[in-house]
Amino acid sequence: MTGLGPVAWPPAPIRTERLVLRESEARDRAAFIELFASPEVGAYVGGPRPRDELERTVPEIPGRRPGLFVIELGGAMIGTVEFNRREGEHRSQVRPDAGEADLGYLFLPEAWGRGYAAEASAAALAWFADTLPGEPVILCTQTANARSMRLAAKLGFTEVGRFEAWGAEQWMGEWSSAGQSG
Repeated sequence: MTGLGPVAWPPAPIRTERLVLRESEARDRAAFIELFASPEVGAYVGGPRPRDELERTVPEIPGRRPGLFVIELGGAMIGTVEFNRREGEHRSQVRPDAGEADLGYLFLPEAWGRGYAAEASAAALAWFADTLPGEPVILCTQTANARSMRLAAKLGFTEVGRFEAWGAEQWMGEWSSAGQSG
């Protein structure tokens, strides 16, 4: 998957009531490794990656690319929210020619259950709507991931289809700033 194309990056940090969405920095490397090595985080995204491999391969400044925001709480990274284009081998089985932006998020387990994913994702979607007005966003998640399914509904994503991938049923929803109020 690729970034967002001709979007000015990085934007100014986005501040919400509790969080800051910003570009990745070198101080985030340990949190990226923790995120990718976590069995809980990896449960619905292909499993955790070996910590020793991550220590060798994660760059000094990880995740520095257009479309990826680090989510910071109290000065520390707690997760990421990102937009990617579904192109090439990552095209959707539901709409293979669409090439929409795909919203994704990962949070450290200690940040789960506090509303941070909804807060950060809503702020990222608002930024996206201002930056690329009228362009839809998709979200795919395993139907077994109850937390992610609830978040998709809360954010205003509507189902466009289901498909099998990675040995599990996947759900695809679409969001459009044109369909959102306020």
